[in-house]
Amino acid sequence: MRGIQVAVLGVGVALAGFGVYMAQSYISQTQAAIAAAQAQRAEQPVIATTQVLVAARPLRFGEPVTAESVRAVEWPARAVPEGAYDDLAALMPDPNRPRVALRAMEPNEPILRVKVSDPGQPAGIAAQLSAGMRAFTIRVDASSGISGSLRPSNLVDIYWTGRGESGEVTRLIGSNVRIIALDENADQDRNFSGVPRSVTVEAAPEMVATLAQGQSTGRLSLSVVGLDDHTSLATFQIDRSGLLGETRRAEPAPEERCTVRTRRGSEVVQIEIPCTN
Repeated sequence: MRGIQVAVLGVGVALAGFGVYMAQSYISQTQAAIAAAQAQRAEQPVIATTQVLVAARPLRFGEPVTAESVRAVEWPARAVPEGAYDDLAALMPDPNRPRVALRAMEPNEPILRVKVSDPGQPAGIAAQLSAGMRAFTIRVDASSGISGSLRPSNLVDIYWTGRGESGEVTRLIGSNVRIIALDENADQDRNFSGVPRSVTVEAAPEMVATLAQGQSTGRLSLSVVGLDDHTSLATFQIDRSGLLGETRRAEPAPEERCTVRTRRGSEVVQIEIPCTN
């Protein structure tokens, strides 16, 4: 009986020793993994961050940007978007004249200068204009080349069709012109289905003069440019003969006529005579 007790005690001691050995082995492996992770982290460069203001909740077009609608987050210093705000005082210099959102923004999206108006300025067409640019409204209809889903910020080429020296011609007068409003609506997140009554574009002052002259002397047509197409087109024009591939006939040279003047009484008359070289 005593031998059985001794045997059971020996097995228990062996199992306990094996458990202690396994526990020590597990702890050693865990400590080694932690040390390796810490060493790897120490070798990695420290990413410098800076404060950037982001939307704290969804912001929609025309909504005032207030202190409650933004929050500060740490952002990688080397990846800060151009025009981001890092200070609440710069974003809201006057609490009584808040900026408004010119584009819809989702939570944690950086607040950029191109996405908000100037302090106290509403979200109208003037807030969409770049420095030195002007707004010009073009009357459009179903024959103006515009249909389907459009939105402000789309680019268009503008063509003028009118009478030229050789008859009716069509001429490219503006390339990659940015739309800033459709029917006076400047919300860039709203799709406009169908044909608007007017399209407001952003153009330099000299281009505005060209568009005004073109709208008063002929028809303006618009052609939508692809989203990733920034090709600048040279000005060109086409007339009826170019469209149909016709070759213009040379005009016959006017026949030379020689005359002399003579007086018949009180009347001076011209008499045709043969021309001599």
